[in-house]
Amino acid sequence: MAFYEQLVDTMRGVYDRRIHTPAVLDREHFFPNSDRFTGAWHDIRREAMTIAGMLPQVPRFQDLMPQQDEIAGADGRDWRVFIMKAYGVDVPNNLKRAPFTASVLKQTPEAVSAIFAFLAPGKHIPAHRGPFRAILRYHLMLSMPCDNDGVPSCELNIDGVPYRLKDGECLLWDDTYTHEVWNRSDQVRIALLLDVWRKDMPADIALMSRALMGGIQLWLKTRGVSYVG
Repeated sequence: MAFYEQLVDTMRGVYDRRIHTPAVLDREHFFPNSDRFTGAWHDIRREAMTIAGMLPQVPRFQDLMPQQDEIAGADGRDWRVFIMKAYGVDVPNNLKRAPFTASVLKQTPEAVSAIFAFLAPGKHIPAHRGPFRAILRYHLMLSMPCDNDGVPSCELNIDGVPYRLKDGECLLWDDTYTHEVWNRSDQVRIALLLDVWRKDMPADIALMSRALMGGIQLWLKTRGVSYVG
């Protein structure tokens, strides 16, 4: 664990010295193909709701990444992730269960990872930072519980700024900024999360990032990626 954390901190430091963009980014510039997903959110939601019907079979995040247990499993409530693509590695069995989403992903090669994320009622993901600044996080809300006044009950706080996305709304952001999530409802919150290859990196940083991505892909292919059986 200590080695992993030291490695991640070193990698973040390299990127932080070379890349200077805000926490939330302009979709039209950094991910123009996001409209493919935003415009089809009803169809994507339909597939995610089907997966929600077999939720106990969907792995918990900390089961896939044990080194993240302090973040994902601290409160004992589930954060389940249905992985369709991970760092450029397809998960064919899961893609077959979401054929429409798979077809959109096939047209969008810059989306290197794709998951349906299911956040349990009352779930709190404590403040943390992602490890890899070469990718950006696209967050499309598919099923957001709301309170009696219609206000979204789940808050995503990024770099001290709260965001409450309604169904069909989206956000493109840099998850290496400190962020925290609360589901303050008695229902599961469902979102599509994509990791999108960052545009406009310095040439040497882009080359380093491609090498890191290649190493991650090799590790994933050797280890395998969990899927719903």
